[in-house]
Amino acid sequence: MALAACTVRREQQGMREPHKFGGGRRRAAILLFTTAALACAAPALAQTAEPTSRTTAYGADFFKAFAPATALDIARQVPGFNLDLGNENVRGFAGAAGNVVFNGARPSSKSDSLETLLARIPASRVLRVEVGPGDLYGSDYAGKSQVLNVILTAGGGADGNITLKARRIYGGEIIPNAEGSVLLKRGHFSVNLAAGTGRYDNTEEGFDRLTDSATGAQLEFRRKVNAYHPREPYVSGNLGIESAPDRAFHLNGRFAPNRFDLTQTNHVTPASGPVRDDRLFQKHRNTGIEVGGDVTRPLGGGALKFVGLLNRRHRNTYDASLNRVSEAVTGGFEQLSDSRYQETLGRLSWSKAKLLGLSVELGSEVAYNRLTDATDLFLLDNAGVRTRIDLPVDQATVAETRTESYFKAGRAVAKGVRIDGGLAYETSRLTVSGDTGAQRSLGFLKPNMTLDLTPANGWHIQLIARRTVSQLNFYDFISSAELSNLRVNGGNADLQPQRSWEFRATVEHPLLGTGLAKLELGHDRVTLLQDRVLTDDGFDAPGNIGNGTRLFAQATLDTPLNRIGLKGFRLRADGTLQRTRVTDPLSGMQRGWSGFWPEWRWNLDLRRDAGNWSAGVTASGTAPITFYRTEELDSSFNGGAFFSAFAEYRPDKRTTVRFDVENLSDTTSNRTRRFFSPNRSAPLPVIDEFRQRNQHVGFTLSIRRGFGSGAK
Repeated sequence: MALAACTVRREQQGMREPHKFGGGRRRAAILLFTTAALACAAPALAQTAEPTSRTTAYGADFFKAFAPATALDIARQVPGFNLDLGNENVRGFAGAAGNVVFNGARPSSKSDSLETLLARIPASRVLRVEVGPGDLYGSDYAGKSQVLNVILTAGGGADGNITLKARRIYGGEIIPNAEGSVLLKRGHFSVNLAAGTGRYDNTEEGFDRLTDSATGAQLEFRRKVNAYHPREPYVSGNLGIESAPDRAFHLNGRFAPNRFDLTQTNHVTPASGPVRDDRLFQKHRNTGIEVGGDVTRPLGGGALKFVGLLNRRHRNTYDASLNRVSEAVTGGFEQLSDSRYQETLGRLSWSKAKLLGLSVELGSEVAYNRLTDATDLFLLDNAGVRTRIDLPVDQATVAETRTESYFKAGRAVAKGVRIDGGLAYETSRLTVSGDTGAQRSLGFLKPNMTLDLTPANGWHIQLIARRTVSQLNFYDFISSAELSNLRVNGGNADLQPQRSWEFRATVEHPLLGTGLAKLELGHDRVTLLQDRVLTDDGFDAPGNIGNGTRLFAQATLDTPLNRIGLKGFRLRADGTLQRTRVTDPLSGMQRGWSGFWPEWRWNLDLRRDAGNWSAGVTASGTAPITFYRTEELDSSFNGGAFFSAFAEYRPDKRTTVRFDVENLSDTTSNRTRRFFSPNRSAPLPVIDEFRQRNQHVGFTLSIRRGFGSGAK
């Protein structure tokens, strides 16, 4: 049995509900597979990294043991590096950056995530990668302790790869998927094309149990099966002409006609009344088109760069919740919405490496954003007749003209000591029209300061202070119903962006040769914290609830285990502890923030690489995540730790065959909802609801084939 090297990848778990892994013979067989995979591998190749005063470079030889096929495979194996994808939904360009640049420059695309951009670059085209502090790569990355610079080869020719996948989900259905990319390069000219089918179907089963909070008596039991059918196909491309760092041109485009369908069967057994077989349907269509580009030219000994972007999205949704008794519809709800979003922006910046002893960058951007949304909610009677329910803000147009101008300068003040500072001024003129009217003009100064220290023996210390201002979500101005949760979200035209002073301290040090240990400490002081409020119309809605604080510590250990006798193994462990506090507007008590602010989370990743084999296993856990809504406490949590594993075989340099097992422990995702009347100012809840869902163990077989001169 010649299984080997173990890696566990959790890059997509953050967007999924966690699941449990089952017991019995199936779990024993899978655990035996994982143990054998780890135990039987031969030692991996030696790995070396090249540190400089402020960056660490990893050449192509460093990654040979992992046999990467794309730049994304390389980025995931850089010691201690955590891939930050950025936020494509941020309006404007300044706040959307992740922590990866290409040949020292930020990509000008927003809709193409960093994962997509990295995945469409063949590994053979990567000369090396460098990890350094963000100030090396411009103002968008100031304050980031780690930025990955992917340096591509200058050689010409054509390279690419094609990946075919077959995933078996709960219920036995096989879901096919395909994606591919090609890079054509000749001299300074390059064309990069990518496409994928984007099929992520899944099925989960579970139940809901409603009980009387005072007596514990069961009020209702629901047996549910959810069948998800998302389709996220895309076609994207990039044309580039790069003759020098200050002489470049790029043109990007992306088309994504996405759709999402959900069918839920719901067998309802109430404490009294007839048994029902309810149904929930969701049909969402979301088409996105983006065209953008940039041009860089020399000016005054520096580089002048212009970035332009057009982004258009059309979303059309239909949701229906139907109550059925003996196949007859006895009532329910329907909701239809149609929204159109547009973003148009331009950005001009100038940078120079040395001006009066300083590295300098200044620039300004202007963005116009507009969302038009019409939502109609209907009540269905037992004859199928629809009666429209008038929500507070269900027909609205939100428009914003936003500007941000900035200046950044920095220099080394002593050996191993660098100071960077900057000042940005953001303006926003926002209007809301339709069912309600609101208009406001806002302006914010956003200073930042970074002290970067690189003392002897590989230490790297970074201290940061900055002011940030959150952007408002346009959809928070508009009311809508969640039929799957039987509740209404009110719109709030008076919503204000929250402001924060953020303080960070990061310490890094090499570990066991090519490994890295990193500790980040943070403290945030927030004003006008955005959470949930009770509107004058009696709806739960987004709102500002006062001042809040956040404290956190995040640690990462990423190291090879050769020096402790485990040849070919690599361990990655990271965890976070955090505490958020704000005064609850209903109870007057201190509590945590609503949303994804768990008190703790952890992840363990063990991998082994040996020759043509690799294998890995991962485990992760997260504390409950709670939303403090005005009438309920809504908490989601895992039924246990989440495990997954993979094994990979490479019969030749062009081909990779991989087998993944997801949700190895058959972990459930759980949810509790505690309802209060008339709201949470009441001392005790009146109804408790417990939900459990399970997608069970899933299996994926994928085959990736490279082509071109670099794949030989």
